[in-house]
Amino acid sequence: MPALVVVGAQWGDEGKGKTTDILGTRVDYVVKPNGGNNAGHTVVVGGEKYELKLLPAGILSPNVTPVIGNGVVVNLEALFEEIDMLESRGADTSKLRVSADAHLVAPYHQVLDKVTERFLGKRAIGTTGRGIGPAYSDKAGRLGIRVQDLFDESILRQKVEGALKQKNELLVKVYNRRAIITDEIVDYFLSFAERLEPYVADTSRLVNEALDRGELVVMEGGQATMLDVDHGTYPFVTSSNPTAGGACVGAGIGPTRINRVVGIVKAYTTRVGAGPFPTELFDEMGEHLQTKGGEFGVNTGRPRRCGWYDAVVARYAARVNGFTDYVLTKLDVLSELEQIPVCVAYDIDGERVDDMPMTQTGFHHAQPIFEYFDGWQEDITGARTFDDLPKNAQVYVEALEALSGCRISVIGVGPDREQSIVRHDLID
Repeated sequence: MPALVVVGAQWGDEGKGKTTDILGTRVDYVVKPNGGNNAGHTVVVGGEKYELKLLPAGILSPNVTPVIGNGVVVNLEALFEEIDMLESRGADTSKLRVSADAHLVAPYHQVLDKVTERFLGKRAIGTTGRGIGPAYSDKAGRLGIRVQDLFDESILRQKVEGALKQKNELLVKVYNRRAIITDEIVDYFLSFAERLEPYVADTSRLVNEALDRGELVVMEGGQATMLDVDHGTYPFVTSSNPTAGGACVGAGIGPTRINRVVGIVKAYTTRVGAGPFPTELFDEMGEHLQTKGGEFGVNTGRPRRCGWYDAVVARYAARVNGFTDYVLTKLDVLSELEQIPVCVAYDIDGERVDDMPMTQTGFHHAQPIFEYFDGWQEDITGARTFDDLPKNAQVYVEALEALSGCRISVIGVGPDREQSIVRHDLID
């Protein structure tokens, strides 16, 4: 059976975790192919809320084998904190597998992340300070430490020495920080080796063999399309490729294995960190969406910037990823509004633009052109079919579908696993 990819279509926090969790009741493997503990998922099961950062959301489904793929950068301290949290609440994490090729986040990556952001001042990206960007920089610069290195102390020491030779020059001479000692880093990593070893596997082979057996694999992307280092709002992006093509690289499978690419999009738009955001609201309505939608980061608690639905972004995401389906989340947050604007195009220096601007300058200057839809006053959290929705809510969903370039197959009407309306089966 081919694989299915779940991808965020905006700037993250769209509800990918809930979607993966819903699918996880029917699939065999859930693979996280990119990102690190800078990207969080909130999953609600039976009224219980679970905040996941490194672990795939499928870990909450007992029939699923959760996999951290080679494209992820792993903070081992954060990984075991999360495992301990889940086990303390009765979850079984023994089936988790971690790629031997995944790169590790070192303490010096976190130091560099924080001092670099401060050094940038007004040009700061708005990172989480978790060391994700510096870890990916080391990966690209061939200075990275991988999971497999923990099991060969000689190689581990050589790699740490090589990385620190460069980084200590930077820390001491540019940032006026103390040099980091090689032994401290080696000891830090080795302290996790024994506990980590049972989880480590050749995950590319594991996943491909599962597909050969006809099992269903879901790849759960971190972050989102507009944070992709190539296709997002650069430089205000993450350091990996959280688009559908990146999922193949980060999981170690070929693109011919995929037959479904599912985009997750909110019924409005949010963004964390710096960068352009054409539909952003700076008034009481923005605060209303933030409060009612619970728009605060899983990892940092930072409030998310809120704005209206941007169909230009949705069309762009559908094109870049090749979406076969959209899952529309948090429709219930819009209940009780008299009118709901939707951005259908941009005004850039007096010219109407219907597609994503080619340049960063154009996107910075983009002003939203809105169409307006009548709202609804009813509580929709109990709706389980499309016909259960108020007429105005149905019109809104159908309009977003027409404007976004992809069918809307599932609609989220609340945070719980069961609060979903399925219009088209994502697995068929």
